[in-house]
Amino acid sequence: MKDPKRNKLVVGMIGCGAFGRLMVKHLSPYFGFKIHDPMIKAGSLPPDSCQITSLENAARCDIVILATPVSALQAIVTQIAGLVRSGALVIDVGSVKTKPARIMLEGLPDHVDILCTHPLFGPQSASEGLRNLKIVLCPLRCRNIDKISRFLQRKLDLEVIRATPESHDRELAVAQGLTHLIAQVLLKIEPLPEAMTTVSFDLIKRAIAMVKDDAPEVLHAIEQENPYAAQVRETFFRLANETRLSFERD
Repeated sequence: MKDPKRNKLVVGMIGCGAFGRLMVKHLSPYFGFKIHDPMIKAGSLPPDSCQITSLENAARCDIVILATPVSALQAIVTQIAGLVRSGALVIDVGSVKTKPARIMLEGLPDHVDILCTHPLFGPQSASEGLRNLKIVLCPLRCRNIDKISRFLQRKLDLEVIRATPESHDRELAVAQGLTHLIAQVLLKIEPLPEAMTTVSFDLIKRAIAMVKDDAPEVLHAIEQENPYAAQVRETFFRLANETRLSFERD
């Protein structure tokens, strides 16, 4: 499906929060958008590339991006299962992959391609552009995965990493789960030093600033929807306690 006025492929986007808007910003030179989000107000998106539409119209596009919280994914997949056209590509962009992969494989018809993705950045970390930022691709059934990878690399300057949903969640339980966990703790230690700081502490503060404004559903997905996160937290707190006790013994 192409926009006849602009000769661009039209992407259906279901959900358009902060990250959805970031996608529109960087993808609108290449795609038109049909967006379904009950919270979106008319006039809040670029009119030359975006059309606010019904769920049915968005789900009938050749590419459908599910930019909803992981907790809402099951309901959305159930709603669109009978709407997606044969040969369409359905993509998610959530922070965990095992659960979305299962939901989409079980809930979507065999005649659609499915690609799980996780852009390892958000509006804060992408504030200066996408160059050299990372995106993980977990192709479940995706005929054009090589073409998609080349587009992301050449047009958006992203570093593409391919993984299985399980390997993604194992690594991100540490890389993302611990970052958010530590940030949640440090945000409760007030006030943090401003003037007398080390370079390493400034880097920690920068990391906190990148995640402190994430929506609650993002933190919920990272810490509670990732099947490996609880074990990582348990290990972290056990080792932290062992370290504390070693100081007390000294």
